[in-house]
Amino acid sequence: MGVYNVHERLLPANQSEVGALIDTLASGTDKLWPKGGWPTMRLDRPLEVGAVGGHGPVRYTVAAYVPSQWVRFTFHGPRGFHGFHEYATFAVDQEHTLLRHTLAMDAHGPARLTWPLILRPFHDACLEDSLDRAELACTGTVARPAHWSRYVRLLRKLMR
Repeated sequence: MGVYNVHERLLPANQSEVGALIDTLASGTDKLWPKGGWPTMRLDRPLEVGAVGGHGPVRYTVAAYVPSQWVRFTFHGPRGFHGFHEYATFAVDQEHTLLRHTLAMDAHGPARLTWPLILRPFHDACLEDSLDRAELACTGTVARPAHWSRYVRLLRKLMR
């Protein structure tokens, strides 16, 4: 099963300011990865090609990294995830930047069920929370905060 999942937010900030958020991933000063009950993104060393880590059951390696612009993580877990997820910045003009998160993978075996039933709803909620953090970091506020669906709230309750 092919999966292509994109979340993006247009931010009123220049590309270097938005890109600097990517550079904080998995650090003690992470300004992009969501908090509040989401598994922490961890790497075995600072963000660089070859760093290994993940969040929750999702395991990956940093496959490519252009500081303040783009980072790609290739999956090696959970079983059945074959592909990548990445953050990238795209300058729209001097004062606006698009921050995009892309997940592209082939789901095999158990992932054909766990992705649509459990992991995708969590992923979507987590990524919208991440984009809220980016907006907060760039503007000091979030115009339209993300809200978890009833299904995500139910899944979170069941997982406790």
